[in-house]
Amino acid sequence: MAFNTIVESLPAMGRFSLRCKRENTVAMSKALRFELPLSISQMVQSGNVTALKLGPDEWVLTCPMNERANIEQSLATAYVDAVHSLTEISSREVSIRISGPEAEELLSTSCPRNLAELTVGRGVRTIFDSVQVVLTREEQNLFRLDVWRSFAPHVMGLLTVAVKEFECGL
Repeated sequence: MAFNTIVESLPAMGRFSLRCKRENTVAMSKALRFELPLSISQMVQSGNVTALKLGPDEWVLTCPMNERANIEQSLATAYVDAVHSLTEISSREVSIRISGPEAEELLSTSCPRNLAELTVGRGVRTIFDSVQVVLTREEQNLFRLDVWRSFAPHVMGLLTVAVKEFECGL
């Protein structure tokens, strides 16, 4: 049986950590021109912008690098009505895409979470080996792993070894 799962680094993307109280989510959604997800682990996409709710008052916004200023400007205008914290974290993290029929099994080599329960359009903060990551399931056989830049070589090394083991049938 051939191993048909691909592990690849993704191009840089704009990333923001958004923190605000529940009562300010309406104003934040209005400023962004799309509804922020209300359930933890829910992800929504509007155009090129994605919002993932990681906690009761925490979202990660991602966008193309050239659209970062739009998010900053949109939310700056909302600050008067809705106090919030927007921190750009674009240079802190990198993304790795794992795609193919064995993607879930490959990720399970170093992730203790039951990935079968992570449905399409959801994302979670979890652990990969000993590294904190954000894992999203974008399609049934397509995952994105966001990892701090300093840990990326370690995570890619683990994934590379796991791919080789799968290819050898170990």
